[in-house]
Amino acid sequence: MPDRYDVVIAGAGPAGAQCARDLAARNYDVVVLETEPEDEFPRQSNKSTAGTFPSMMASFGIPDDVVMSYTDNVVLESPNDHYESYQPGAVLEFAEFKQFLVEDGRESGAEYRFDARVSRPILDDDGVIEGVKYAGSEEVYADVVVDATGPAAPIASALDVVDLERENQAIGIEYEMDGVDLDHPEFADLRRAMMLRLDHEIAPGGYSWIFATGEESAKVGICYIQNDRHREFAEEGQTVDGYLEGWIDRDPRFDGAEKIEGKVHRGSAHIQRPGRMHTDSFLAIGDTVPTIDPLWGEGIHKGMKSARAAAAAIDRCLTDANQPTDAESLSIYETLWHRDVAPRMNARLMLTELLYLAPNERYDRLMRDLRRTDDDTLAKANQGEKRAMSKLIHLDDLPLLAKYARERIE
Repeated sequence: MPDRYDVVIAGAGPAGAQCARDLAARNYDVVVLETEPEDEFPRQSNKSTAGTFPSMMASFGIPDDVVMSYTDNVVLESPNDHYESYQPGAVLEFAEFKQFLVEDGRESGAEYRFDARVSRPILDDDGVIEGVKYAGSEEVYADVVVDATGPAAPIASALDVVDLERENQAIGIEYEMDGVDLDHPEFADLRRAMMLRLDHEIAPGGYSWIFATGEESAKVGICYIQNDRHREFAEEGQTVDGYLEGWIDRDPRFDGAEKIEGKVHRGSAHIQRPGRMHTDSFLAIGDTVPTIDPLWGEGIHKGMKSARAAAAAIDRCLTDANQPTDAESLSIYETLWHRDVAPRMNARLMLTELLYLAPNERYDRLMRDLRRTDDDTLAKANQGEKRAMSKLIHLDDLPLLAKYARERIE
């Protein structure tokens, strides 16, 4: 008899593990296939800044003991200015967070197989997915298959569901550091804050960050996409590691600070419009479907929400034994995704891309614009509300908007 489950999930990241939690809680037979060996998990995939907000913690029952620090404020920095806003947040210990999701899912009945890299789909005679190949020649079958492997997307790519374009890939690196001066007199007080800095001299075509994890400790990193601003400001031959080291060398907040051994995290994400997210008996979730917060780059909550939307769509089909799992029946997933996961996606993506293309002097003006608006403008603009975005745009931004339009056409 073939190895068979209700649902097979590829990837034990936040999205895959949360989808398994939700489905196992509904008593479905679920198996999660994870590439890493269990005794190392998640060493290779421990690559998120893990900054999130209390709404995610409450919605998904995440315990306090996976939190490194709670923060009170978010701070935006430009080369010569900054803007501070009250917004409670949480910086997670990402490895412990992922381990919690796995163990909690197991307690609900989800099965996990580690050292089980998924390679390709198994198709029936009609070309519909009915299982996956993993760990070389191993096979497992299911009514529904979920790809939660992030940018690797082996199943989604093979089924032509997603097309993650290399030119839209952002790369990043982060150190955990001790001895950081989080209350330096030249800058905003970051002792209980998550800070993002827009500055092409530090991260051309992207941003850098400091997330407080203690009174003198922080996660420090940079991320950029190789767009026009990166090509304009990038130093020839410079690597992402070199940019981060250069910032640490120049910024007085890092004088005397030291990297914590073994705490270097690397990652990538795609910044582009999502295409299809599902087909017959198949769903793509998490970073396999590009989603990014325009200002904060926060992906955990989006990934968890997409997992819950997928679980709801699967439950709707499998509850009724006569309900098929074809693309039409599973289409509720995309409806929920656009309603609950990333509403107004096109407007939010436009804001993201415009931010990365803007010159440094425009970032200084953005800080002034934010101070003259009400406190809700930043949050509403981040959610893609066009009226809020219009408050941050000026007539002399027309060349930037034209540049953006030309890139879109190309």
